[in-house]
Amino acid sequence: MSRRTEIDVRPITEAEFPDWNRALNTGFLQPPAVAEEQLEARRRQFVPGRSLGAFDGDRCVATFRSFDQELTAVGGAPVRADAVSNVTVTATHRRRGLLTRMMAQDLAAAKERGDVVATLIAAEYPIYGRYGFGPATTLTEWAVDVPRAGLDRRWAAPEDGGRIDLVDGADVRKLGPGLHERLRRAQPGAVSRTELWWQARTGVVNMNGTPWTEPYYALYRSADGEVEGLASYRTDDHWGDAKQPLNTATVEWLLAVTPAAERALWHYLCSIDWVQTVKSGWRSPDDLLPHLLPDPRAARITTQADWLWVRILDVARALEARTYDGQGALVLEVVDRGGLTGGRWRLEAGPDGASCVPTTESAHLVLDVAELGALWLGDASAVRLAALGRVREERAGAARVVDALLRTSRRPWCPDMF
Repeated sequence: MSRRTEIDVRPITEAEFPDWNRALNTGFLQPPAVAEEQLEARRRQFVPGRSLGAFDGDRCVATFRSFDQELTAVGGAPVRADAVSNVTVTATHRRRGLLTRMMAQDLAAAKERGDVVATLIAAEYPIYGRYGFGPATTLTEWAVDVPRAGLDRRWAAPEDGGRIDLVDGADVRKLGPGLHERLRRAQPGAVSRTELWWQARTGVVNMNGTPWTEPYYALYRSADGEVEGLASYRTDDHWGDAKQPLNTATVEWLLAVTPAAERALWHYLCSIDWVQTVKSGWRSPDDLLPHLLPDPRAARITTQADWLWVRILDVARALEARTYDGQGALVLEVVDRGGLTGGRWRLEAGPDGASCVPTTESAHLVLDVAELGALWLGDASAVRLAALGRVREERAGAARVVDALLRTSRRPWCPDMF
């Protein structure tokens, strides 16, 4: 009878980086061999101590990476985050607690560093709640039936005196980061982007090993020349049987810091000759897009799902970092099976700021740290969670008080995958 060897979970060394990447590709069902160009591009993400591997002898069988990130809280404050990515376990080594060990090691280090939250994009829903993560934002994708939308297909320029120009990757790398900073300072749920992010999206570096094809980049400038919007999109080449163009424009990402820029970019995309369908890419569930169309029903939802998950590492700092439109006070009992930030906390919040301190007072609402993560950015409803049995009121009406304090008029949105 064969014996299982002890699996060693540890930060990888630079020498182990190629084997770690082979395990990463294997876990994501990609060809295991990693091209040298791809390996060198990924090496730029390597930070000693932040890439973990599980090793069965000399072979890497599980991967885990985290990196520094800023997450925008409600009100615009940047919050230090431990961004979790590249999580895989090879199929031969499942159900051995490898992810649990890697996650515990990483979150403990993040807590020690002073990170306020941890973040991730969950490929599978059931996995991450047990580690204290809650789904904090939602994404929606639309497919716009352009002929039905009712927009003027003869449209040539924005009505507000602005203009749209097609630019190249160098322009995007020059103008995009500043525009994105303006967006993320105002958008709860948005995260920071690195220089490498912009290089990967403009073909300077190749992270996934597939041949690079340059997309189109559309830049919006206001009437006074200010850059206020930028979109990356691709088109296909599809013709019907009757020599009829049936092409699709697929948006990879679209940034707009004013409603005028957003309106102009979507109108531009819906007025491109031969394009019959515009796929929106990842947008906020309350995006303006459908209602910028004369017929909003022309925008059909094709995807709606959870997106950014948040794990609170410091209850007091997280709740004090965000703003509150209403006024109120309550006691929260936060259950944290990971032992990082549980306890009973008194939150007093209002338009002038918030205080969150440990207390021995009786709890008004009891909730798991994962549910607090779902509520923190203002998207989830404590009343709904109570109806689902996922939070417990110790005082009648406590869930309504939480919703009055935490929920936001516009929904949080994370434009990024990481």
